[in-house]
Amino acid sequence: MKIFIDADGCPVTDIAIRLAVKHSVPCTVICDTAHSIYRDGAETIVVDKGADSADFRLVNLVTNGDIAITQDYGLAAMCLSKKAIVINQDGKQYTEENISGLLSFRAVSAKIRRSGGRTKGLPKRTVEQNKAFEAALSTLLKTNNI
Repeated sequence: MKIFIDADGCPVTDIAIRLAVKHSVPCTVICDTAHSIYRDGAETIVVDKGADSADFRLVNLVTNGDIAITQDYGLAAMCLSKKAIVINQDGKQYTEENISGLLSFRAVSAKIRRSGGRTKGLPKRTVEQNKAFEAALSTLLKTNNI
């Protein structure tokens, strides 16, 4: 098992790396040149800046049973197709059962934005969200006997 972090805009990178080190799980941070993120305890892969370049690198590396951390529904769907465990920055697990609805929501939001409308952004991140993510990732690592 490995942990892969879609680190462009990921607010829980440090928490994930800390838990990876604690559980002796290899961790890879993937980001583009605009977000070069280097941390002790993790390998960093920096890809060229471009639409979805970090996402495609991550999906090419992830395998069955790995953990992928992302808030991107499209990337989550691709990782699920490779039998990875996928969670977001709030600790919510993406599954075959919920990903279709999330992708549909994303498509509707994109359509609204293309037509000049606005969609609500994310609220300010809270300590509770960080705790929820940490608890979810810890549970995944313990459940998989790490």
